[in-house]
Amino acid sequence: MTANHTHFALPTHNIGPDHKVAYINARLYDPESGLDQKGALLTSGTTIADFGPSLFNDGVPEGITVIDCKGHMLTPGLLDIQVHFREPGEEYKETIATGSKSAASGGVTTVVCMPNTKPVIDDVSVVTFIYKRARETAYVNVLPYGAISKGMKGQEITEMGLLMEAGAVGFTDDGLPVMNAGVMRKALTYSKEFGIPIAQHAEDLNLSAGSCMNEGKISAHLGVGGCPNAAEAVMVERDIILTELTGGRYHVLHISTAEAIDAVRRAKQKGLRVTCEAAPHHFTLTDEAVLGYRTFSKMNPPLRAEKDRIAVIEGLKDGTIDAIATDHAPHDQEHKRVPLASASNGIVGLETMLPLSLALYHKGLIPLRDVIAAMTYKPADIINQPLGRLKKGARADLTLIDLNTKWLLDPKQFNSKSLNSPFDDWEVQGRAVRTIVAGETVYSFE
Repeated sequence: MTANHTHFALPTHNIGPDHKVAYINARLYDPESGLDQKGALLTSGTTIADFGPSLFNDGVPEGITVIDCKGHMLTPGLLDIQVHFREPGEEYKETIATGSKSAASGGVTTVVCMPNTKPVIDDVSVVTFIYKRARETAYVNVLPYGAISKGMKGQEITEMGLLMEAGAVGFTDDGLPVMNAGVMRKALTYSKEFGIPIAQHAEDLNLSAGSCMNEGKISAHLGVGGCPNAAEAVMVERDIILTELTGGRYHVLHISTAEAIDAVRRAKQKGLRVTCEAAPHHFTLTDEAVLGYRTFSKMNPPLRAEKDRIAVIEGLKDGTIDAIATDHAPHDQEHKRVPLASASNGIVGLETMLPLSLALYHKGLIPLRDVIAAMTYKPADIINQPLGRLKKGARADLTLIDLNTKWLLDPKQFNSKSLNSPFDDWEVQGRAVRTIVAGETVYSFE
């Protein structure tokens, strides 16, 4: 048996229309249109030129690079609309370079990074820095959220219009909820005017105070403070009322409780512009993963009870939950290998998102089309980006997926600077074998 090899290449950002690549022997898969056919796809420069079952039936013309997809599934490039790349300010945990390399190896072609950097993304200069550094060092597309409030202090709204013009795709104080209802009302009012999402880390800090995991049998057994489901649900219910009042666009980050999911479900039934996302760890693990005071399973929102895990899966299944996003949160060992109450929240997730999500399909819980949709066009629609679809003339961001290969997750092999993952030696099925950004292969696994 020959060993597998990985290869990375930074995109050049300057390929012309003469750079043509034919992807043959592919299973073309586009969840939005329902396309699922054997065929081929042609990229020309940075865009998709053509695709279909009869393309290149008479052979590929000379001068075109040929990539044999070997029957694997060629999908629109995956999106992860919630990552923490720690740059600027905490480059010892992650950088745009290392985080985007991690994304590429997970099949992710576009990420949206959170504004809790140092300094906070609350000023045009920081947005400009993110784009400049991404162009110089990133393997994938990097888009920023701007902060809702200056300094993420929850008191004074940022210059949203200017931040949008600079390239912010939405606004959030992720990691810190906007506790002030007046500030949230103002933000949602602006979101109606600008047509962009206000994304909330839903947590009532008065209810979650002193907690370091989910409130329940496990927290009682460990003798540590627990965060009740109500801390999330109360904030979601409040924000939905404000969304109805303002007509704004509201997005719930990393939703984790049955009660909050029910609130979103009711809001959608009323026709409100409310969306939400779920992280793979919340539909894969429960708070039992924290037994033994395992800090690599500590996150915020915390891992919940089994009924909540099932509620997340049902929410994805019926469309209440729009997207899958990782909340990729790298931390160094010094912030994780400490007592549970002192440990930082979060895990890395970019390299585990696809295989953990495919488990929903392999276990017969959710159709494949819905799983891939939650990582392609649905998150793209939340941030108003023309991504996540196989269309002629669309940007050639693509992911080639081997659905069936079985392998063990090994955080020591991750490309992130940080290795804080609870999925060590976790058996999974399916992986990205090629990641294409703007017509160029940035990652391959052979």
